[in-house]
Amino acid sequence: DRSLVVGRHGLPLIGTGDWNDGMNRVGSAGNGESIWLGWFLHTILWEFARLAQARGEHPRAERWRLHVSALKASLERDGWDGEWYRRAYFDDGSPLGSATNTECRIDSIAQSWGIISGGAEPARGARAMAAVEKHLIRRAEGLALLFKPPFDHASPDPGYIKGYPPGIRENGGQYTHGAIWSVLAFAALGEGDKAGELFSLLNPINHANTRAGVSRYKVEPYVVAADIYAEPPHVGRGGWTWYTGSAGWMYRAGVEWILGMRLRGTKLHLDPCIPQRWRSFEIILRYHSSRYEIVVENPNGVMRGVSFVEFDGRRLTAGSMYVQLADDGATHRARVVLGPERSPS
Repeated sequence: DRSLVVGRHGLPLIGTGDWNDGMNRVGSAGNGESIWLGWFLHTILWEFARLAQARGEHPRAERWRLHVSALKASLERDGWDGEWYRRAYFDDGSPLGSATNTECRIDSIAQSWGIISGGAEPARGARAMAAVEKHLIRRAEGLALLFKPPFDHASPDPGYIKGYPPGIRENGGQYTHGAIWSVLAFAALGEGDKAGELFSLLNPINHANTRAGVSRYKVEPYVVAADIYAEPPHVGRGGWTWYTGSAGWMYRAGVEWILGMRLRGTKLHLDPCIPQRWRSFEIILRYHSSRYEIVVENPNGVMRGVSFVEFDGRRLTAGSMYVQLADDGATHRARVVLGPERSPS
């Protein structure tokens, strides 16, 4: 309920920081607004409205749903910049994350959460993620930037984020927590090749698979680093390691969004989004005393789309792309076939 207050553009107030707490002076006077937070609340309020409805709190659920609709309208009206979504508005009403800015012209999380939320207009969402790929993913250096260019001299002052040197941590470096959301967004778009490529780029082991890479990266290659530096003379150098926030999201990106294995109560939903070149993969899941052996086949080289599922030798009915889990001590087998619908073999 406290989140429902909006500013002059109908967007949520950013206050002294949203996810990026370094932007603590964007809205410190109480008027600044966050476009990223608009997409985030679009997701959160919709889910909490379902919970409120189930608990019989119908007026509250309806109020939240109406706010979601109003947010979507405001985000499309005042959040869209022409090729991507803006990041925020300062207290004085000037935009941040716009092509008109000289610093922080495009910020990745406003684009990825437009997709993750399901709220972005489809054509705009696709253009926004294309802009992320064009401007923020630097394949040659193995980096996925949070935004660019870094803050340095421009005004208004966004906050303590500007105290970091350009390209360090949140200030225009690779901030892995946010970069992983781009993997989720590409997967949500059905772009398995891009999701897989970006996951591989973010995988810390690939920053240290050569002697030159080890010398450049300088930190442990077997844990996720919170950040990787993006400006000379430290391009590619790892920052704060053992960062559990990024590690948790990276695990979810790989298991839930690429391999497509999502546990919801006692149902295991299966909806992979993988690179076309992957012809198959296997998952072994322990559920209490039971063992589930899952084989996913991709005979037609697609990125997404379940043709059918067989469970313990029985083909499931169309629309039931999940496995009902049981704590029965048995070994169960599932076969998931991707591609266009075909008749049973």
